[in-house]
Amino acid sequence: MIASVSKEFRLQIKGYGLTTAEIHYHLPDHPSLLQLYVWQDYDLAPEFPELHGFLSYWERELEGPLHSVRVAHHRLIQPSEWRAIDGIIAIQ
Repeated sequence: MIASVSKEFRLQIKGYGLTTAEIHYHLPDHPSLLQLYVWQDYDLAPEFPELHGFLSYWERELEGPLHSVRVAHHRLIQPSEWRAIDGIIAIQ
């Protein structure tokens, strides 16, 4: 594989899309307060294995208990749309 191709591009070719998660969690010292953390990475919808891995790590290793998670996902590279056109356009 060509070294100049980025990891992100290779993931997009495999079907990964840009995923953003808005994670609300309780502050450990002040449980009545919520804090916001934004996580972003390339992931596969609708299973989101990367996000689930991150959230598992969070629950296992971090003290702030999760309150809620909102997810947005967009595939940046998609199959091309093809349509037949009646006619020929001559350019020079």
